[in-house]
Amino acid sequence: MAHRIAERSLAGAPTLHMLCGKVAAGKSTLAARLAAAPATILISEDAWMPCLYRDELQTVADYGKYSRRLREAMGPHVAMLLKAGLSVVLDFPANTIVNRQWMRGIFEAAGVEHRLHLLDLSDAACRQRLRRRNADGAHAFTVSDAEFDLLTSYFVRPSAAEGFETIVYGEAELGS
Repeated sequence: MAHRIAERSLAGAPTLHMLCGKVAAGKSTLAARLAAAPATILISEDAWMPCLYRDELQTVADYGKYSRRLREAMGPHVAMLLKAGLSVVLDFPANTIVNRQWMRGIFEAAGVEHRLHLLDLSDAACRQRLRRRNADGAHAFTVSDAEFDLLTSYFVRPSAAEGFETIVYGEAELGS
């Protein structure tokens, strides 16, 4: 059901798609699927960060610093793409209230629809996926258990009071 709703929203008006979920929940996999729709582009933090800041990214604190810089540059660009009639799948983690406020500013400035895709997996499922991802070596970043714990400590589940059009995906939709 969640998948049909998401795909239907891609067919109409320009939409900003945002992804919220813990490390290794499957945000980038879902983002790629959503971005396969016509007139839709994918902008991935994981693609940009190592290109721009490869040598600087050593710690979670470094990630926070350079991610803020990338958001500052990308926000107006994403709004322009939306205003031009394209839908955008923004594969940046919408995992904190601050990040979601930044994303809200983008779709409000562009005057377009939005969808917040919440990948609701347990820590255990995310850790299992993370271990597989680390072993595969295909992802730009390797995340340790300690880094997973630190990053998860910042995760704030979106509340209804934030007012996002939210589509929730559970373990049944995402697999393990």
